[in-house]
Amino acid sequence: LALASKTERALNVECDSGQFTTGGECCMECPPGEGVVKECGAAQTVCAQCLDETYSENYSHTEKCKPCTQCTGLMRMETPCTDSNDAKCVCKYNFYFNSVSGRCEPCTVCPLGQGVYSHCDAYHDTICEECVDETFSDRESYLEPCLPCTICEEDIETQLAECTPTSDSVCHPFPSGETTTSNGGAPHFLGRGFNENLIPIYCSILAAGVVGLVAYFVFKRWNSCKQNKQPANNRAATNNQMVTPEGEKLHSDSGISVDTQSLQEQQQHAQAEAQPQPSRSHTLEQI
Repeated sequence: LALASKTERALNVECDSGQFTTGGECCMECPPGEGVVKECGAAQTVCAQCLDETYSENYSHTEKCKPCTQCTGLMRMETPCTDSNDAKCVCKYNFYFNSVSGRCEPCTVCPLGQGVYSHCDAYHDTICEECVDETFSDRESYLEPCLPCTICEEDIETQLAECTPTSDSVCHPFPSGETTTSNGGAPHFLGRGFNENLIPIYCSILAAGVVGLVAYFVFKRWNSCKQNKQPANNRAATNNQMVTPEGEKLHSDSGISVDTQSLQEQQQHAQAEAQPQPSRSHTLEQI
């Protein structure tokens, strides 16, 4: 009768866990961040803090602390594990979770002529769209949308190639000095190209001026050295051409100097040898 009365009282008391001790008390639930160490029975529920990479997310009178999920393979951690929340893993960048296959798969790359309409993320694949209405995409990408075509400036550029879904327009500036007519107006010269073409001319003129200046200084230096050497040569020539009493210099038309004294001595010596010597007998007769 006593046991029946306790159970009857427990049924009349609101109990979140829906379980009672043998004594008729409502079993206590452990809050998030704590796990059950000893379940409710003869005594009340015993709870403890979740530690060492464990967690408990719910109120419970039966759950223990659970180990945190480890993000491995193609998964990366988006939210770390806490005592009350498990770690949240998602697919790595450039991958998305395919709910059909249940695994991470590479993001779709939009081909040439298509741009990205919706970017790939951890939960959705890339969505591509065709490039239309003066837009293009000239590369494969899972990031870039269709880009607007370049519009050539009529007054200064000519269009070499039209824009297509897979390539941009190709514009080229008019040659320097070429005239163009816009909307029936008078032709005018394009100063932009002309100024660009003058740059090499200016550089050439500047280089020529520098070379000429260097050549001028080299010539002046060489001429100065030459003039300094001339007086020394003149003095040496003057010393060689001085006339002494014993001999004088004769200058022929060819510029060869001749010592006259030496010539006279050589002639006298030759004449002395040419004269006949008196005989010895004649000399004795004279004695």
